[in-house]
Amino acid sequence: MSNLYQVFLDHFDLSRPLLLDATGQMLATYGELEQRSAQFANALTHLGLKPGDRVAVQTAKSIEALYLYCGCLRAGLIYLPLNTAYGAQELSHFLEDATPSLLVVDPACADDHAAQPILVLTMDRFGAGGLTDLAQDCPSSHSVEPRAPDDIAVIVYTSGTTGLPKGAMISHRNLISNAQTLTSAWGWTQADVMLHTLPIFHVHGLFVGLHLPLLSGCAIIFQPAFDAAAARKAIPYATVFMGVPTYYTRLLSQGIDQNDCEGMRLFISGSAPLLAQTFKDWHASTGTVILERYGMSETGMNTANPLTGARKPGTVGPPLPGVECLVVNEADEVLPVGETGNLWVRGPNVFQGYWQNAEKTAESFSPDGYFKTGDLAVIDEDGYISIVGRSKDLIITGGLNVYPKEIELVLDAIDGVLESAVIGLPHPDFGESVCAVIVPLPEVDLATEFIFDQIKTRLANFKTPKKIFFLQSLPRNTMGKVQKNQLRAQFSDAAHNL
Repeated sequence: MSNLYQVFLDHFDLSRPLLLDATGQMLATYGELEQRSAQFANALTHLGLKPGDRVAVQTAKSIEALYLYCGCLRAGLIYLPLNTAYGAQELSHFLEDATPSLLVVDPACADDHAAQPILVLTMDRFGAGGLTDLAQDCPSSHSVEPRAPDDIAVIVYTSGTTGLPKGAMISHRNLISNAQTLTSAWGWTQADVMLHTLPIFHVHGLFVGLHLPLLSGCAIIFQPAFDAAAARKAIPYATVFMGVPTYYTRLLSQGIDQNDCEGMRLFISGSAPLLAQTFKDWHASTGTVILERYGMSETGMNTANPLTGARKPGTVGPPLPGVECLVVNEADEVLPVGETGNLWVRGPNVFQGYWQNAEKTAESFSPDGYFKTGDLAVIDEDGYISIVGRSKDLIITGGLNVYPKEIELVLDAIDGVLESAVIGLPHPDFGESVCAVIVPLPEVDLATEFIFDQIKTRLANFKTPKKIFFLQSLPRNTMGKVQKNQLRAQFSDAAHNL
């Protein structure tokens, strides 16, 4: 059987704690997960859902949401997690594209979905018609539906920074292989305690943050969202923490130190690039070294700095076991070490294609099965990969390629600069002009002339930003990635003055 839930179940000790509070006190056992997920599976099948049907879920992070996810897996249903920030127009696209049989929402949003042409249930525990209430009345045993390796377990919609979001079809085999690889690579055992502060509508929090604890049968401190003060208090009771770079900068601002981290064996960062300065500051403050890795919605995790061995700042490590990575030029020719190009990946973790979009699926794979990630990367002499940007963010000015990451590293090293983002804006002569958006440190007044003085000897003329903008913060999505498309739109009028 290739059902992901069965793989989890084979590792459960039903008497052991599953969920803990911030002080390590038990909230739920693995036995309760087994019973409650069975109740949700029964509720869904009693509603008439059959294996392969889609269940769209747009709810706050909760224990019940975890039970529902596992209930969908064991019933052979396809789980469709949706960002709680999506509005009605965005939601309509997902529902029209995925045609789910059921939409599960928070009680406060129930009236917003009254006109939906599909069955809508709320996740509330006590409201009439709530899915949790239905589950409570169902039997607490349910068989695990057999699934073929390539049967779809989850559809994850891409962020949609260009065009409409596409549904990445993630199979049971994709999820099982990635979970098993990471559990081994990162040394997970039943003795671990995972501090979980990530959202569970995203690959980071749902697949990596939950699958690895479930596969190892360890306990989870399950916090509803990231709060730096609450996370710092919980860290002494945990052994593993995963976060986006913003989490680490906020913990540093809380004054986290070595005493807080005595019991921690692993800090992991992903979903957005970790600044080298944050990497260094974290080590100086806590005595621990962050492990940075790289993944995406379509593939799960592809690369990671090693558990034992050098963790290089600014890199995402070598490919994980079973994953192959190539860096190629525009002619699809493999590039040598040290040259920047398009990153392709291949392995059992790579998705099955885009839901109902055969044309885009065909465009996204090479003839020999490599997925074209859309990321620009470079591989060093040790096999470590650095992600230097998205191919759509590549700036071509006067026929010359400019990689934003190279310039951002120079800008970020300037005293008084908190972070930066480099974008291309239309230019009547050069096609595109290199421009920089800089966030100063609090209470620092940076002048454009000062920035130019700092970079003029460090960058070739064609790489030097032609215009510099200042913001108090960069626009980010929920996982911390800078939304450069928003910056390009925000400053597009400035292009007329370049």
